[in-house]
Amino acid sequence: MDYKKIVAQRIKQLVDLDIETIENLIEIPPKPEMGEFAFPCFQLSKAMRKSPNMIAKDLKEKIEKDGFEKIECFGPYLNFFLDKGVFIKNTVEKILDEGDNYGSSKMGEGKNIVVEYSSPNIAKPFHVGHLFTTVIGNSLYKILSFEGYNCTGINHLGDWGTQFGKLIYAYKNWVNEDALAKEPIKELLRIYVKFHEEAELDPTLNEQAKMYFKKLEDGSEEEVKLWTKFRDLSLVEFKKLYAILNVKFDSYAGESFYCDKMDAIIKDIDEKGLLVESNGAKVVMLDDYNIPPCIIKKSDGATIYATRDLAAATYRKKTYDFYKNIYVVGKDQALHFKQVFTTLKLMGNKWADDCVHVPFGTVRFADKKLSTRKGDVIFLDDLLNQAVAKTLEVINEKNPELENKDDVAKKVGIGAIVFTYLKNHRERDIVFNWEEMLSFEGETGPYVQYTYARAKSILRKVEETSKKTNSDVELDYNKLNSKEEFELVKQLEGFQKSILFAIDKLEPSMVTRYVIDVAKAFNKFYNQYNISNLKDESDKKTKIKMVEATCIVIKNALSLIGIEVVDRM
Repeated sequence: MDYKKIVAQRIKQLVDLDIETIENLIEIPPKPEMGEFAFPCFQLSKAMRKSPNMIAKDLKEKIEKDGFEKIECFGPYLNFFLDKGVFIKNTVEKILDEGDNYGSSKMGEGKNIVVEYSSPNIAKPFHVGHLFTTVIGNSLYKILSFEGYNCTGINHLGDWGTQFGKLIYAYKNWVNEDALAKEPIKELLRIYVKFHEEAELDPTLNEQAKMYFKKLEDGSEEEVKLWTKFRDLSLVEFKKLYAILNVKFDSYAGESFYCDKMDAIIKDIDEKGLLVESNGAKVVMLDDYNIPPCIIKKSDGATIYATRDLAAATYRKKTYDFYKNIYVVGKDQALHFKQVFTTLKLMGNKWADDCVHVPFGTVRFADKKLSTRKGDVIFLDDLLNQAVAKTLEVINEKNPELENKDDVAKKVGIGAIVFTYLKNHRERDIVFNWEEMLSFEGETGPYVQYTYARAKSILRKVEETSKKTNSDVELDYNKLNSKEEFELVKQLEGFQKSILFAIDKLEPSMVTRYVIDVAKAFNKFYNQYNISNLKDESDKKTKIKMVEATCIVIKNALSLIGIEVVDRM
């Protein structure tokens, strides 16, 4: 039930304002003791020829009060206090009735959305920076799908370019096949690094690499076979990590997929009179937009990222007829996407306005000694393994007899990392602090997961004792009128609002912050009542319904950010 709409409709019956204007004017009071909604009467003063304070008093006397505990005047504001029993009953029953679908809507029905995320480079290890795009994109995919959009998740693999010529040369000269079979990514990285070391001493190696990449572009059987091998080996390793993170894609069409689609794009740009020569390169001038030229072909005739992104966007529009085409890519690529989207628009594509860049920050560590590294790179598999190991240490200390400890440690440890990436605004940089991140207190993933496990524990205890009591005890929501009960249910009722905010801003942290607030509200409620020992069976049964509703909301919210719940901790 949308109480804000109800308030607006009640006011609309008495004033000459349209319903949308009234809704926009309605505020949430700064303090709970001032009610749940407040309507300022200033805008009515001129038309009604009264002071806002008098208008508020008049409206108070005339307005329909059904469903509200009371309606009070606070100076020029008309403040609405919900009937707590009715509100709690409606909210809790709605949650229990809708279950896993609570918070969902059909707002996206019939609309296609493409989300590009993760997109690692073939033959290179997954590092902590890749996790940002991966978890943000995965969460947006889940949130948008939950609200009815038909989403296509695309992993735009970095699987083309001159680096593959280097890798082919390195493979032919230095590969250890046993090491490649055992740890393919690390061996491919080793020989790739070795190529650059050797090229420092012998620059002619770069010409050899160009020659091999040219053979690859020309479809030479041997080079294509090796490139395919690198790609397949990399994907096997990447998919292991994706499985651990519970991340899926609908397409792995990477840069190579668009190689045969670029000529048509370049021809189209040229025919529209947009392609000009600049220092030997072919570019689209964007001076009118205060943007540097978008390079289409370099002076040596090679295409670059922009060319492939133009081809990819065009292909996606033809294939998926998208409502939105979302790119979850670091904020350092902001200029690149401005160039691409502006070029698309100049080509006459009105849908260019539906292409959206979702930027994000960077990652660094408070204590660099905690992670295995090569140079400044922290490998993701090392990070995940450390998180699980450290979580297991905490579990062994707090609850050594816990069943399925390894599984719990995996879900909580990995959940802690994902939560950290999604806790704050996506453009904020992340500073990893293991102690803080894995804490069961504070605004952390383990804190929220522990709250869920605590709630499930209550339900198990009550289930065991309820067999001995009368199951026909009636529910009485009117008994749920404490501050802790009301504030918890208010939080639960706000789930869909948090999702809609997340969609509007393409900001998963809206959901993450929301579930933190739910956990805080539940723990205040939990600390106030020893539910399993309550003597009033009606009160006890009704409070249990609140606990059940809380579990549903926490589970649904965590699912949207890619985190699994645990029933016991």
